[in-house]
Amino acid sequence: MLRSVLLAASLGLYAVGSAHATGLATCDSGPEAGWKPKEELTKILESKGWKVRMVKPDGGCWEVYAMDEKGARVEAYFHPVTLDPVPIAKK
Repeated sequence: MLRSVLLAASLGLYAVGSAHATGLATCDSGPEAGWKPKEELTKILESKGWKVRMVKPDGGCWEVYAMDEKGARVEAYFHPVTLDPVPIAKK
């Protein structure tokens, strides 16, 4: 009985933890109210030939899933105030 309760609690904590940032990049960006809109970042990247599939907040950064100008899949992070690229930690 105790084992199943501990297992259920562990799985619950895992589910909660997986909903947060991936940890690949972090930005000291302040509140989202001060961020530039993701549409602005999308427009910049598309002008460089990227095909943006999704932009979402992650770790205080904008996380972008796209195909770059060479057709390669890209998962990239950008500072939401400056829109500068942010280096990611190795997986």
